[in-house]
Amino acid sequence: MALDGIYLHGLVYNLKNLVLNAKIDKINQPEKDEIILTFRKDRKNLKLLISASSKFPRIHITNTNKVNPLKASTFTMVLRKYLIGGKITSFEQLSGDRILKLNIESTDELGFDSKYFLIVEIMGRHSNITLIRERDNKVMECIKHITPDINSFRVLYPGVNYVYPPASSRLNPFDFTLDNLKDYFSTNDICMSELVFTNVFTGISKPLSYNLYNSLSKENKNFSIDELYNFINNFISSLETNFSYRIYKTDSLYKDFYCLPLDTLENTYSVLTFENPSELLEEFFLIRDKQERLNSKSIDLQRLIQTNIDRCNKKSKKLYNMLKECEEKESFKIKGDLLTSYIYTLKKGDKEANLLNFYSEEEEYLTIPLDEFKSPSENIQLLYKKYNKYKKSEESAIYQLEQNDGELQYLNSVFTNIQNCDNYVEINDIKNELIETGYVRFKKTNKNGKKDRSSKPLHFISSDGLDIYVGKNNLQNDYLSLKFASNNHLWFHTKNIPGSHVIVSAPHVPDKTIEEAAILAAFYSKAKNSTKVPVDYTLVKNLKKPNGSKPGMVIYHTNYSLYTEPSYYTKLIETLTQI
Repeated sequence: MALDGIYLHGLVYNLKNLVLNAKIDKINQPEKDEIILTFRKDRKNLKLLISASSKFPRIHITNTNKVNPLKASTFTMVLRKYLIGGKITSFEQLSGDRILKLNIESTDELGFDSKYFLIVEIMGRHSNITLIRERDNKVMECIKHITPDINSFRVLYPGVNYVYPPASSRLNPFDFTLDNLKDYFSTNDICMSELVFTNVFTGISKPLSYNLYNSLSKENKNFSIDELYNFINNFISSLETNFSYRIYKTDSLYKDFYCLPLDTLENTYSVLTFENPSELLEEFFLIRDKQERLNSKSIDLQRLIQTNIDRCNKKSKKLYNMLKECEEKESFKIKGDLLTSYIYTLKKGDKEANLLNFYSEEEEYLTIPLDEFKSPSENIQLLYKKYNKYKKSEESAIYQLEQNDGELQYLNSVFTNIQNCDNYVEINDIKNELIETGYVRFKKTNKNGKKDRSSKPLHFISSDGLDIYVGKNNLQNDYLSLKFASNNHLWFHTKNIPGSHVIVSAPHVPDKTIEEAAILAAFYSKAKNSTKVPVDYTLVKNLKKPNGSKPGMVIYHTNYSLYTEPSYYTKLIETLTQI
């Protein structure tokens, strides 16, 4: 991640022009480790996102709207109590590193002026956001509480004195002297030919360090400390005029980003440029952070579904083995029939019987082992008993296999729906579905008495102006196919592949809309990353839901099929109108 001290310096420079002295109008906490401060300035709203995520910590202006929890956290309530109506008077970047101090002036309940610090530590899994009272340096609240058993150097929770993270011994590139540089080199015994900037200065990432060294040594490989000092000072003084925010990407993946051109990446990847650092961070982290959070939120459900899928696969294997064993059942019946026909030739004590097999088209004799301690009649009954046992086992195995295949199909559809979720509400809907179907035993009650939000099917307008609906879980699939749609509407679904039910809400559907609905069905399925996906479509009146079947399960016989590419979705979504 290239969100180092240099990038943060450019970000602070940009934020000062946007939110300095702007009134804090709203404070929300859409995630457990993320807050959004909404500012009111020049009759416009600006939203500042501050994230203490262990994987994607950051701070930037955002335009993304996020759903807030029904109940505000303690951290949010404290921030609202002391900071609403306040103004950020200054930004301070400490020691050129990834620690940002927001100085905020506000008024208390009695109308007296108060000053607070909001400390943002962008340090991977150690990231945090802490509110401090200026007059006594006391922690009022922090987004992550740090206790002595977590960190022996410092603690962070309400009421304690705030202690900054351990100071780095490296030099601050924005504030150092030539003597400081010489002392650092002599103290740490650094060889100039093996110079690594990130080991000398704070806030410089490895990609930039490599780039700086190449630039410095390009003309003079035997540079002196004096030349190094002048080079760094010139680099820092020219930053604000040289910032160029860019994402380095392949055809489909964002690989890295920075606020300056990096030679090692310029020649390897294509470049996507941005006007300011916030736009870049919004673009780079939006999808990554969203997918990481959704995956973290749904990991328990995924584990539950995968466990049940594994159980069904093991059961299926056992049932197929049983059916293979049951293939011998007819041989026991034949042996029983032959012994019955020749019972007059048998006597107790015989160990085997060699009889003509009249069931065979050719004349052949069949040797049948006998229990010498049983009578001929008892041997016959033993063979028929085995035949009946295998026959019942076969019937039971066929029935269980049918039920098991239905359950496996349902579980795969749920797993696909989880992977296609776009927000927490959709994950909660799937959890409620699993409660109804008995896979999740206990439902956590809402202590606030408020109803949980529920998601709605996706709604698109085709290029022909027709309504297309896409179910995001099996309860929505049942609703769309069995309750919402009329008999003359068209229904789409990937052929023998778990996925969403897609309804085109019109009696007469042009070919263009059929193609678009098929692409949507392929994209919102397990085969979204495949090519040439088969999609079935038929009239809703041809659908039938078997008695006792799982949600989202329907059968149909009369249908048409076509092949489509899920990758067409990217271009398709630009032409469709989503409601």
